[in-house]
Formats: sequence, C-alpha cells, structure tokens
Amino acid sequence: MDFSELSLELHEKHQGKIEVISKVKVETNDDLSTAYTPGVAAPCRKIAENPDDVYKYT
Repeated sequence: MDFSELSLELHEKHQGKIEVISKVKVETNDDLSTAYTPGVAAPCRKIAENPDDVYKYT
C-alpha cells in the first residue's frame, strides 16, 4: 500500500488527525464564558499592559 492510500485510510478512520482538548472543564455556559469569551479579555488586557505577562497567562 502506498502513502496516499495509507493517508486516506488514516484520515477516514480518525476523521482528521488533530484534536483540540480543553485543559479546563467546560460543562456549562458560565464555564465557557470564564475560559473563553468574554472572560479571555481580562488576561488579554493584562498582557497588553505588560507584555511579559504573556508567559504568565498563556
């Protein structure tokens, strides 16, 4: 079997190759709002004020 055939089988089996998994539990809309929009604005503002905070918050 060549790489093209193997690749097609792999993609079909896994429906892609990359998955994004949250590091925090997101079980409710409030959880999502805290971790993402609009909650993510707070660390973004801190990083804008102090670019070194990028290593603290990301």
